Amino acid sequence: MSTNSFDFEQLYSAKGFHEDGTLLLSELTAYLQQATDSKAPALSYVEPDEMLRYWQSWNEENQHLSDSERIKKFCTDLLSNTNHLQNPKYVGHQVSAPLPIASLMMLIGGTSNNGSAVYEMGMAPTAMERIVTDLLCSKFGWDHHSRGFLTSGGTLANLTALLAARKFKATEDIWNQGMQKPLAILVSSQAHYCVDRAARIMGLGADGIISIAVNENFCTEENAIETAYQSALAKGREVIAVVGSAPSTSTGNYDNLEALGKFAKDKDLWFHIDAAHGGPAIFSKKYKHLLKGSEWADSIIVDGHKMMLMPALSTAVLFKNKNHAYENFNQSAAYLLEDSIEEDWYNGAKKTFECTKTMMVLPWFLLLNLYGETLFESYIDRQYDLARAFAEAINHSEDFETAARVDSNIVCFRYRFKENIDDQNKQLRAYLLKNSNYYLVQTRLNGSHYLRVSLMNPLTELDHLSQLLDEIRKVVKTQKHLSNLSL
Repeated sequence: MSTNSFDFEQLYSAKGFHEDGTLLLSELTAYLQQATDSKAPALSYVEPDEMLRYWQSWNEENQHLSDSERIKKFCTDLLSNTNHLQNPKYVGHQVSAPLPIASLMMLIGGTSNNGSAVYEMGMAPTAMERIVTDLLCSKFGWDHHSRGFLTSGGTLANLTALLAARKFKATEDIWNQGMQKPLAILVSSQAHYCVDRAARIMGLGADGIISIAVNENFCTEENAIETAYQSALAKGREVIAVVGSAPSTSTGNYDNLEALGKFAKDKDLWFHIDAAHGGPAIFSKKYKHLLKGSEWADSIIVDGHKMMLMPALSTAVLFKNKNHAYENFNQSAAYLLEDSIEEDWYNGAKKTFECTKTMMVLPWFLLLNLYGETLFESYIDRQYDLARAFAEAINHSEDFETAARVDSNIVCFRYRFKENIDDQNKQLRAYLLKNSNYYLVQTRLNGSHYLRVSLMNPLTELDHLSQLLDEIRKVVKTQKHLSNLSL
C-alpha cells in the first residue's frame, strides 16, 4: 500500500463531519452578521491579477496550519473576497441574496448527492420537482396537460425551450437529419444575450436572430413584430419562434406578451417567454398583470435564484403541452431509460440536457411548504415598490434622470453632467466600484451610458438608495477623486 494512502473511514466519519460542519457553520454565521452590515462594503474590490496571485500562493502560505485551521482560514479568505449580496448596499446584478434556510438546503443536497435524472437516484427530489413545476404551470394559467422540470440556469433553460421550438415548428426533422433550411427566431433587441447564444448553438447563425424594434421604454414595439417577421422571410428564413422578455435584462421592462402571443398564434409560431427574472411576479396580485399574455406561451422559464430568494443555480422550464417536454430529446439510453407508453414523468433525463443534476428543488419545495406562495408575493411587491419609489426620487431631483419607465426592481439612471455625460458616468461607476460601500453596475441603452441597480436584497431600504444618490453628489462635487470629471 502506498505511504500516501488516506484513511477513508476517517475522512467519511460522522464525527469529523460534525466537527468540520460546526466550524463552517460558525464561519458562515459570522459572515452573515458582517454581510448584512450596511456600514461595511458590499464588495472589497481587488484587481484580477492580484487575486490570482493570492490564491496561487495560498497553499504554500498556509501549509504550517493544522487541517482545522486551514479550513477556517480558507473560509475567511474566500468570504472576504466575495460580493456580499446580503449587504443592503448590494444593488448590482440579478442574483438573489438567498434566504439562509434555502442555502442550508444545498448542504443537504450536496451531502446526499442524489440527482434526479433517473428516478432511483433521486426519488424524493423527483417527486418534489413534479409538485413545484405543476404549481408554476397552474399559476401561469395552464391546465393539467402542462409539465415542467428544473435545470441549471436560464441559459440552459432557454436553449432547451428553443430546441423544442425547433423540433415542433421547423418543417424539417433536424434532430435526426440535420438542418437543411435556414431558420429564424424573432426576439426583442433588448433580450438577454443567452437567447442569441442559444440560436447560434442551434446552428441558426448570426442572421437567425431577427431583432424586434423597441419603444421608448425598451419593450417590443407591437407594430414592429410584423416588420421583423417579413424581414426574416425576405432573407429566406423559416421563422419558428417568437420570444418575449419578462422582463428585459438591461432595463427590467416587460414586453407586451399578449401582443407577441397573439402574433405567434396567428402565424403558427412557437411562443417562448424568458421570465427568468420577472416570472415570480405571477405570485403577486399587484404585479401579475405584467405577465398578461403568458397563458399564450408554449414555454416559459423562471429562475429560482433571482426573484425567489434561492441560491444559484436553479431554473424551471415549463411547457404548456407536456408532450413537448418528453419528445424534445428523443434518444435511447437502454441502461438508464426504458420506452414507455404511459407518461413516465419521473425520468428526468428524457426531458433535460443534464444526465446528472443537483437536488436543486429542495429550496423551492421547502420555502413553499414553510411560508407558502405569499412569501414570493410579499418579496415581489416589496422590491418592485421600492424600485418605483427610487425612480420617483430620481425624477424629482435636478441632477439625476432615469432611462425608462420602471416595471420591475431594476432602475437605470445617470447623473446629469453638462458635458461628456456618457464618459463621466462611466468614470463615476469605476470610482464607486473601488471606493464605495455600494456595489452597482452599468449598461448602455441606445448608445448612452447609465448606472443600473437591481434591488435584489429585501434588507435594502429607500434610505440606502437616497444615501447612494448623496454619495454620488459628493463625489461629483469634490471632483478630486475623478481626474477627468468636469461639470
